[in-house]
Amino acid sequence: MLRLHNVTKRFEEKTALDGVTLEIAAGEFLVLVGPSGCGKSTLLRLLAGLEHPSHGEIWLDEVNITAASPRQRNFAMIFQNYALFPHLSVKDNITFGMRVRREPKAGWSARVAQVARMLELDELLERKPAKLSGGQRQRVAMARAIVRDPRLFLMDEPLSNLDARLRGDVRDSIMALHRQLCTATVYVTHDQIEAMSMADRIVVLDQGRVQQIGPPEYVYDRPANVFVAGFIGSPGMNILTLPCERGAIALGAQAYLLPAPAQQRDSVIVGIRPEHITDDLQGTRQLLCLPATVTQRELMGADYLLHISTPIGALRYCRKNRGDAPRVGDSLSIGFSPIDIHLFDAQTQRALYQETPHAFASDTALTGAHLYRLAHALRQRAGEGEHRLHVSGPG
Repeated sequence: MLRLHNVTKRFEEKTALDGVTLEIAAGEFLVLVGPSGCGKSTLLRLLAGLEHPSHGEIWLDEVNITAASPRQRNFAMIFQNYALFPHLSVKDNITFGMRVRREPKAGWSARVAQVARMLELDELLERKPAKLSGGQRQRVAMARAIVRDPRLFLMDEPLSNLDARLRGDVRDSIMALHRQLCTATVYVTHDQIEAMSMADRIVVLDQGRVQQIGPPEYVYDRPANVFVAGFIGSPGMNILTLPCERGAIALGAQAYLLPAPAQQRDSVIVGIRPEHITDDLQGTRQLLCLPATVTQRELMGADYLLHISTPIGALRYCRKNRGDAPRVGDSLSIGFSPIDIHLFDAQTQRALYQETPHAFASDTALTGAHLYRLAHALRQRAGEGEHRLHVSGPG
């Protein structure tokens, strides 16, 4: 097991990592994901021994390796730019590390042959890198790492230089390799599709701090804060700040009774994922409904991403491409289930969760006067009646 305890890394005035603590289990595929400059590559370099922490410790099992050299750690790193020697053949690139480490030559051929079969490089061993495709070069870099038989693989955005089709192929190869070798892997990417599809757990970083750690499904379904909610998911979650009145918010002509953690607040941040919004309001599902106008539509292939204006603000939602998607300027009604609403504290931006289902406000929970005041607050926010809410006046 690899453990980082309160690791901080500073470069002069800039703090690249701030108090990072995490554990990497044996055989785990851990993905570091976040926007550019969030500290994920710096964290990988600290693990590799190419940089040393300004503060904190790194442990491998029961050994403190904080100050250990890269050679002493026996980790293998796969770089974004492949780092192949152009004057050496594929075979010589694969064996380069063994030559530097002065390993006995007796076992070289068998190990190279085994890895070449594993990565389908058998016919390419005598070629130079210039004669290889991007995907083949990446497989050579992987082969060079594998023959080292490392304790840990470190992968720094290995797919970012590949086109979309090759990226998918090499991603499949990496996962097949991981299942075969069962070696712990730390994988850095800014691509959340890679993170969600490959990871046992993901670590979401922003501005050098860990925002959330967990299995991809959990992070997607229960984001810890507004940043994670907006970053994880494509397209990102709709985020709105709405006023509260007596523990409820106005959504069109309906009131939504907030769960206990969100009550007693003047405002709350509301999140709803685009795929959880529908314009198919048939059936018996209990939905919160809003009038909407289409302002933009984007064809995404199997789906349209529709941008709409509503009484509570601008939203985006996904609509299957069946040839009947609404067009710009069309008016329609959209709806979403209360159980799909995410709530965040307006000050801390941290998630507000409770285990009991969300509910509509009952007639006694929110009077017409309260609903009217909510509507008025929303109209002021939107701009003096720009969107008219279908609500009752004071009762």
